[in-house]
Amino acid sequence: MKSENERETIAVIGLGASGDAAARLALAKGARVHVTDASSEDAVAARGAALRDLGAEIRLGGHELEKIAAADTVVVSPGIPPTAAVLAALRARGVDWISEPEFASRFIQGPLTIVTGTNGKTTTAALSAHLLREAGVDVALGGNIGGSLGPPASTLAANRPSAERFVLELSSFQLADIRDLTPDVGVMTNLGVDHMDRYATVEDYHRDKRRLFDAGDDNTTWVLNGDDGAVLEMARGVPGPRLTFSLETSAVPGAWLDTDRLMVDTGRGARRVAEAADVRLVGRHNIANTLAALLAAAASGASLDGARRALRSFAPLPHRLEPVGTVDGVRWVNDSKATNVAAAAGALGSLNGPVVLLVGGTDKGEDFGDLADAMRGRTRAVVAYGAAGPRAAAEMAGRGPPVECVDGTFEEVVEAGRRFARAGDTLLLAPACSSFDMFENYEARGAAFRALASEAARAAR
Repeated sequence: MKSENERETIAVIGLGASGDAAARLALAKGARVHVTDASSEDAVAARGAALRDLGAEIRLGGHELEKIAAADTVVVSPGIPPTAAVLAALRARGVDWISEPEFASRFIQGPLTIVTGTNGKTTTAALSAHLLREAGVDVALGGNIGGSLGPPASTLAANRPSAERFVLELSSFQLADIRDLTPDVGVMTNLGVDHMDRYATVEDYHRDKRRLFDAGDDNTTWVLNGDDGAVLEMARGVPGPRLTFSLETSAVPGAWLDTDRLMVDTGRGARRVAEAADVRLVGRHNIANTLAALLAAAASGASLDGARRALRSFAPLPHRLEPVGTVDGVRWVNDSKATNVAAAAGALGSLNGPVVLLVGGTDKGEDFGDLADAMRGRTRAVVAYGAAGPRAAAEMAGRGPPVECVDGTFEEVVEAGRRFARAGDTLLLAPACSSFDMFENYEARGAAFRALASEAARAAR
């Protein structure tokens, strides 16, 4: 047993789900652990108390810089922005840090699939894991995927370090601070604009996404969106074999949509693995996500012989174009996970018939006018709300449909949308914003919308 002086010291900055998981993993591996968070709110304090009982040293309501700088390894939670004062102070001292998934990867013993992109990464990661599982592979799913879909990477490393395959969804925040984590399979679903509340420029955001390619090597198989020029440009010159997926043209080696057939050719000849009708997910963009997931599974060595059956058994994920009810002939669709303009535009493009769009929340700095093309000819009205509501309303005004800005509760926002809707319409929650002005996260926002749909359906009976 190592002496106290021989034990590695780990400092964890940020006590959200990822920080909590990293601290627990470090404690399980015998490290001395110092956890710090600028907040001392109830949820953070509760996590801190539980970790203190396990032997961690906890500092809440501020940071003890000397303690952090003296650690052998500093792990930073993804919610800590690079401009945070504590990181600036560490940077000035020449102290480096890593992300929570990078720390977890030290203890992961199986091959690793990493999925990232601006939109579709959760669906692609979850569907890839499902295809692998249905093909008989012992797969562990986690990372940024969150909620009930999968735990942080550190939890997987602690509980399932020897799975046959690890599938991790990673955000740009997590990719920014990876160092030695190397994917066996790397997937880039698409590249757009997001998180302009955190990044100064789109180029800064894309630079963090590019860390995925920097992390690979000659043995990494890349799964790339052949219809996205930004993805192909970012991957230019990156070593390792590549597979592309496309909705527009045949992609060899890769996967593509041929009328209504899902085709795959990884170098052994083209084969139809399923029909578009086998995919239970709503929207053309989800066909692209499905093609990416098929390639990721195939690159992991899984057979696609049972792909059709597996696709039919994969249920739509919550808060992602999730139908939650029909009231007075109006279909309610919950796409609370559409937290950027591109995702909201994709949701609009996936639905038939007139749409009443609910958009707003915490302002991420994007141009809401970019929704104009997606709204044209399909949107009856827009209800803007929340912190971003006034700007969203101003930028979408005059683009076709009437726009109403509601300064009120979420219930009042939804009720305003109902007043615009007619039988045969869709009431769509696709906020194009994060949720933190009104809700703890996008799941809570989607759950509130779902509950209002149920309440309205009961009242209409």
